Amino acid sequence: MSTQTEIKNEWLQIALNAAHEAGQVILEIYESGDFDVEIKGDNSPLTRADRASHEVIMRHLSGSGIPVLSEEGREMPYAERRDWERLWIVDPIDGTKEFIKRNGEFTVNIALVDGGQPVLGVIYVPVSGEFYVGSAEAGAFKSVIPATASCPDFEAFVASADTLPRPKGDRSFTVVASRSHMSPETADYIASCKAEHGEVATISKGSSLKLCMVAEGLADCYPRFAPTMEWDTAAGQAICTAAGFDVIDQQTQRTMTYNRENLLNNWFLVR
Repeated sequence: MSTQTEIKNEWLQIALNAAHEAGQVILEIYESGDFDVEIKGDNSPLTRADRASHEVIMRHLSGSGIPVLSEEGREMPYAERRDWERLWIVDPIDGTKEFIKRNGEFTVNIALVDGGQPVLGVIYVPVSGEFYVGSAEAGAFKSVIPATASCPDFEAFVASADTLPRPKGDRSFTVVASRSHMSPETADYIASCKAEHGEVATISKGSSLKLCMVAEGLADCYPRFAPTMEWDTAAGQAICTAAGFDVIDQQTQRTMTYNRENLLNNWFLVR
């Protein structure tokens, strides 16, 4: 590989393959209905699909020579990872609650972070086959690759994909909000949008699909004034950035950074 772009396309291929195969094993468990639910120490649910997805993704990413921070991986103290200039940040199933509810709105999230910023991201929706991909060099794209199909190479993926964002068309100002975590602060923000823009539509989605709605051009902003972790947002931020949007940390008023000592995100706004 002779250029940085080519190298990152290689990384994108690794992430594409990992997310697609993880989606296959998740879907097998999802369709079987055989998934016992455990409750982790932070009160979040865990299923055997989370573990199976994590194992698949780690097998793919381990060959990249880049360390991995995964929600389902072993706990990594900051002293161990603070000098990582480059790392993968992974959520094997983002939206486990949506998985358990069987509404299809769960995703596989894989991001590559370089110098604190997500430089490429892949989000796969196993049930629908929707694939969102973004990198600083290549841009942002969406395609549909069913879990039952073969995963294409990156060049073929781009050739068959729609470039993001899509044209807005004639629609009202639109805010995307969490299906499971609508906070009073989010409701207040939506009210302020109505005062500024008049008619305001809202979209409710689970998991990282909320960031994808902005990247796709289906929503104008996504206020998240409730807790999230780095693995919930890194891939979506990479895709949003590649599509021309920003993810603004509401405490620093700057673009959100990653591989921090505290992996709990501040509130943020995507626009």
